[in-house]
Amino acid sequence: EDAHVVILVLDAHDAIAEQDASVLGLALDRGRALIIAVNKWDGIEDDQRDQIRRQLDLKLDFVPFAPKLFISARHGTGVGELVRATVRAYDAAFREMTTPHLTRALEQALEAHQPPLVRGRRIKLRYAHQGGKNPPRIIVHGNQTTSVPEAYRRYLANVFRKTFDLFATPVAVEFRTDENPYERRKRRAER
Repeated sequence: EDAHVVILVLDAHDAIAEQDASVLGLALDRGRALIIAVNKWDGIEDDQRDQIRRQLDLKLDFVPFAPKLFISARHGTGVGELVRATVRAYDAAFREMTTPHLTRALEQALEAHQPPLVRGRRIKLRYAHQGGKNPPRIIVHGNQTTSVPEAYRRYLANVFRKTFDLFATPVAVEFRTDENPYERRKRRAER
């Protein structure tokens, strides 16, 4: 019930069933690392393999972080790779990330792609720290953070995933608006 890594095993000969989508939804809701293993791959012709890969990419586009491994449980093909991927996913889900490293990754992401302007003002993202594990939760502090678009949140999640090798795991990015120091002084003066 409370698995740290979810391995969804699909049959290469079957379409993705409603039950498979349900398992994926549960894994996503719980923020678990996710690996998709496509079994009985050895009995599939090459031209059919490409078609199956395209179908999987289409139907599973809502879990782009989940690697797809093609295995044959009967012959043991790819099973060792599945075990290694599971260990790697577990390690990623519990990875320790320091504030200086997260902030440096945030700064590099900002240099590469600034957040959009909001009413003519720039959203300023100042620093990041880890807020939890399994899934990795990264808290980004700045101003106007309630205006950060969802696409920019996904961009930052992908940057953190790549920078810290957060393999097969969703990354939760949360924003916090820093208190304006001038507002604090103004409140003190009003007392």
